Amino acid sequence: NLAMWPAHILAVALGLVILLLLRVRSPARGRVSSGILVVLLGFVAWAFLWQRYATINWAVAYVLPLLVLEIVLLAWSGLVRNGLAFRASRRPAGVTGMTLLAFSVLAYPIIAPLLGRSWRHAEVFGIAPDPTVIGTAGLVLLAEGRTRWELLAVPLIWCTISSLTLLAMGSPDAVLPAVAAIGVVAAGVSSRHRRWSAPDV
Repeated sequence: NLAMWPAHILAVALGLVILLLLRVRSPARGRVSSGILVVLLGFVAWAFLWQRYATINWAVAYVLPLLVLEIVLLAWSGLVRNGLAFRASRRPAGVTGMTLLAFSVLAYPIIAPLLGRSWRHAEVFGIAPDPTVIGTAGLVLLAEGRTRWELLAVPLIWCTISSLTLLAMGSPDAVLPAVAAIGVVAAGVSSRHRRWSAPDV
């Protein structure tokens, strides 16, 4: 965190832009939001995981390709094809997605001080992997149309691995990625069931 400061301010600002774009009716908001996520995920993959975390954890070399795959898929779907239209809604997927996205951007940084740790240990969206990946899953849930399981698979895998890692370390933070993963699956399955049960008109 000390090495990357003040990039945190820009990262949070970009997260707020994504949240604001959900309230703006524009054909470009899907592409802009996808582009912001691609940049932030790329920064996390390179600056945090590869440059720093990989030097103390050999397993990162095997997990990092998952994040790169998510970046490629998101860039293809959201930037190249412009096939992602995000919209806040009252559907289970919409409520869950907005909750995860807003929590990752606005609330995740204060978890460290709430647990008695220094602000220097705060995990910030766009800087640390967990809030960034959870926020990504939240935004993907807000995509119109079918549930984008191809874009949710990597965040779900990441949240599972992160939760197990934190649990092994005895960290109370382990519950956050676990709850996020459960919420994503529940919302996605619920949305799929609603589509199947909707009557033909």
